[in-house]
Amino acid sequence: MGKETTTPLVLFEPSGRRGHVSPGKSIIKAAQDLGADIQNVCGGQAQCGKCKVRIIEGVPKNQSNSSSTKNLSPVGDNENSHLSEKQLAAGWRLACQTRILGDVIVMVPDESRADRQIISKSPGNRKIDLNPVIAQYSVPLVPADLHDPTADWERLSKAMEDSFGLTGLTVEHPVLMKLPQVVRSSNWEITVLIRNQREVVRISAGLEGKALGLAVDIGTTSLAVYLCDLDTGEVLATGSMVNPQVVFGEDVMSRISYTMANPDGTIALNKAIIRGINDLISDTTIRAGVEACDIVDVVCVGNTCMHHIFLGCETRNLGRSPFIPVIQGSMDVRASEIELKVSPGAYVHLLPVISGFVGADTIGVLISEEPYNRDEITLIIDVGTNGELILGNRNRLICSSCATGPAFEGATIRHGMRAAQGAIEAIHIDPATLEVELSIIGNTDENSGQNEVKAKGICGSGIIDGVAEMFAAGILKRNGQFNKELKTHRLRIDYSEGPAFVIAWPHETTTGQEIVICLDDVRAVQMAKGAIYAAAKLMMDELGVKQLDRVILAGAFGSFINRKSATAIGLFPDCELENVRAVGNAAGDGARMALLNINKRKEADLESAKVEYVELTTRPAFKKEYARAMYFPHMTDKFHHNQG
Repeated sequence: MGKETTTPLVLFEPSGRRGHVSPGKSIIKAAQDLGADIQNVCGGQAQCGKCKVRIIEGVPKNQSNSSSTKNLSPVGDNENSHLSEKQLAAGWRLACQTRILGDVIVMVPDESRADRQIISKSPGNRKIDLNPVIAQYSVPLVPADLHDPTADWERLSKAMEDSFGLTGLTVEHPVLMKLPQVVRSSNWEITVLIRNQREVVRISAGLEGKALGLAVDIGTTSLAVYLCDLDTGEVLATGSMVNPQVVFGEDVMSRISYTMANPDGTIALNKAIIRGINDLISDTTIRAGVEACDIVDVVCVGNTCMHHIFLGCETRNLGRSPFIPVIQGSMDVRASEIELKVSPGAYVHLLPVISGFVGADTIGVLISEEPYNRDEITLIIDVGTNGELILGNRNRLICSSCATGPAFEGATIRHGMRAAQGAIEAIHIDPATLEVELSIIGNTDENSGQNEVKAKGICGSGIIDGVAEMFAAGILKRNGQFNKELKTHRLRIDYSEGPAFVIAWPHETTTGQEIVICLDDVRAVQMAKGAIYAAAKLMMDELGVKQLDRVILAGAFGSFINRKSATAIGLFPDCELENVRAVGNAAGDGARMALLNINKRKEADLESAKVEYVELTTRPAFKKEYARAMYFPHMTDKFHHNQG
């Protein structure tokens, strides 16, 4: 048996739910107590086998022991009947039969989750002029015979020159090997897909073919793909999931640290993301009724760390000064070389990166929003576990990054969770009575009453709403301290972790325990918003501007932020509320634009080279601005537009 600890820490991924539990508690009971979703069809009798989970080995956690199967009760006979020796060796257990004796990280796979996480990565409604890198040509060939024994490839090359004026075509081995079978199976009528008017990437039977492309957005927390028809620009299917790398760390620095501490760390992280993308490829192509081999072009964006891990590049230099990436410019790599399960001749195009902490995802946002074509001073914030900011207009653009931490993902919040069914996504507090109204993911008009979804925790948009509402109602002071003189039954002055405000009563939650926003939660929000505000303020000083004309909130999480709440807490410097706009997953939209229009790739190369990276955290003024920005909405700056 593993060594017992007084209060083992258990973390459930990918929901992000965590907490200390008493030694000997089963994983399924811990999941229920903490609001994590695990199926429990047979009521814990080890009959259904639906509660399979995997224990992550050796992942370091701050101020605690490493996760290990040694911190669990021994495998019982009931588990042997549902799990193979190979699964047991890989850390799989039945949650209903396994007791927690020490710190563990529990990965709950999709099939074991009662409710899948909700990730909004819907494509934006942007007009895209079609000009893909792939062109499609249908051509009948003259069949070979004894009078004309020309080889298949030379016959095809001659036909392309005669019919379309294309000369000097090239082809790689995987595509060439399929040529003899394809031409003879279709009575010598074929469709040829050519990249950049030069390389043949696919040859299919018949005079009608499919040319599909895939735009990929690798976020630190979530992963999204957009399956597109290259002939029409239509998005045939979208797919999203929690980034499988979360089990190695919730933020970029944690994953870089993992690669430093483990010789095979980069390989493990690379395999995780490739496996996740391939799973989404399988899912989206099945739903669209097409084949994965129809995907002949891929465009990928992600922050610099995700970009490097996707390529299998070394990341350790991103984690230490001067934070130098392996490559900065855009690049093309064969999809087969990185084991993406698409057409054998397909390439992956990666947009350029700017610095170690401003990556291709920011370039995706840049080419989708095009601040370089506007006169207004625009601040673009890609909100996530790491905040990337772009500021300026057509005259000059600068960018920076700041560590916001995972608070906006709910990870460091006492009752925080990612956006899934049961997450509190919006909060309203009556300023007179201090009573609370909640909006919970999964609740609709159709399931009101008996089927109403109860609260499990608070996601990122909910915690911003909650803190903003608490400040507006006088529950919080400008410095983030609780107003202990306030008379309300919801205020817990003697809470175990300091003052707290009850957001949901026990009867309103799935766990039967009250959900609160405590002092540490408020501090986490202050630190996250303080970092973004301080970075924006120093960037404004760098450009010599006093007022923002526009603020763009990018990122899937940015779509859910209540802009009034964001301005109320001072997430960014003052701007007219009507000019604050959430644009959804602009990084994914940028990837989709570059997929469907080759000129957008050229634009990304050109404009990214003009953007100046500003390292802010080393500047003496950053700490001072950060301290001032810890106040709601700010210690000294005036806000005139946050009452709209």
